[in-house]
Amino acid sequence: MDDTRLCSAVIMKLIFCYSGRASLCCLFLVLLQLHCSLSQKSEGALTVVENTEGGRGVDEEEEVTVDDDDDDDDGGGDFEVVQPNEQWQTLKPGQAVPAGSHVRLNLQTGEREVRLGEEQLKYWTQQHREEEKSRSSIDPDELKRAMKKIKEDQSSQDSAPSRFRPLDELKKDMADLDLLVETDVQIMRRLLDQFNSSSSTLEQRLSILQELEYMVHQVDNAQTLCAMGGLSFILQGLNSSAVRFQENSALVLGSAVASNPVVQVQAVEAGALQTLLTTLATTQPLNVKKKVLYALACLLRHFPYAQRHFLSHGGLQILSELFRADAGGILRTRIVTMLYDMISEKELISQAGLDPVQDQAHAERLRQYSQVSLQEELMEEGWCSLVPQLLQSTEHDYREKALRALLAMTPVCLDQYRSDGVLLGSLLALRLQYSELIQSEMILGEETSYFTEMVELIDSLQVKVK
Repeated sequence: MDDTRLCSAVIMKLIFCYSGRASLCCLFLVLLQLHCSLSQKSEGALTVVENTEGGRGVDEEEEVTVDDDDDDDDGGGDFEVVQPNEQWQTLKPGQAVPAGSHVRLNLQTGEREVRLGEEQLKYWTQQHREEEKSRSSIDPDELKRAMKKIKEDQSSQDSAPSRFRPLDELKKDMADLDLLVETDVQIMRRLLDQFNSSSSTLEQRLSILQELEYMVHQVDNAQTLCAMGGLSFILQGLNSSAVRFQENSALVLGSAVASNPVVQVQAVEAGALQTLLTTLATTQPLNVKKKVLYALACLLRHFPYAQRHFLSHGGLQILSELFRADAGGILRTRIVTMLYDMISEKELISQAGLDPVQDQAHAERLRQYSQVSLQEELMEEGWCSLVPQLLQSTEHDYREKALRALLAMTPVCLDQYRSDGVLLGSLLALRLQYSELIQSEMILGEETSYFTEMVELIDSLQVKVK
């Protein structure tokens, strides 16, 4: 308001105080309001906020807010700007505050005080809380304790070797606690003793065989088992009248000799080859023959000495009888796969022999494989006409094994292939079938690589037969 209206308002309040016989306090407040208004007029930054609660009482502190005006009209000199916070702080003469600050007049002290405005205080409080939270998340004492622990751990690691104890001492302590840590050798020795015990039942012995089959997959364990005389009771199990006992014994033998030349030699010397062939030649359930064929294949693989004895003991004759008697094709596939592996490994050894740089061991392998006349005996035993029969199967896997074996046997069976009308007709029918399967799979967006490979095998065989 201008000076005239201000003076009128003050005079009216004086009259009211006088007519109402108000106290000196009332007169003082009116004069104080006049002083504040004049101060506001001169400084242009403060506005009086009157008490809105009514009545004649006056608050001890009247609050004043800072208007968001432009700079002073008089462009007065530089002011010391006070940066307010959430607490009230006293304003000294000549000090200025930022726009939006909250200013009040303390009636008890007569001094002006300032703090952040409501809007500013809201954001300041949120920021203050986040800063306090981040500061409180890192406790200096906690950090000191963590650093101390790191140093202690480092020093303990430096002295770690001194904490290791000898194995014998640990065993003694665990023995005192009725604990026993057994090595694989000790376990196998215990299992053999239990197996040979007269009090062991058939179920217990079967369980022992299953544990041994798991253990002898490791090369060292298989050799240790042989050194303990384990081969003898395994071969005895093959001659047992209990079917399950024969099956599990064959599995243990096959797992022990697989990719283990030391055990292969010991098994042949112990008569394992003759036992396996005898078991195949006698009437046995299908499951027993499957397991025995597995053990025989493991024994012959990459072992030309055993292959030569296999041929000399009529092994191909026994397998041909099994092949003819197997109508389902399960044994046929296993037999053909075993023959294919034997042919392929000899061929690979012969090709490697073309290398001008050869070691003495390779030369010895070449000599041993040269004594194995496998393909010639395959032709003599009629396998050139037996293997094509597997193509009549509806199983893709059986057909694949037959095609691969036929390709491997081509050097000795080519003339018979060319004169075998059933074989040639089967190749034409199979190629047409797999070509149609490839087209169907391509339409459906499926993978065709397997059927494509089958067509390639057929094409390769047809090319050689022509």
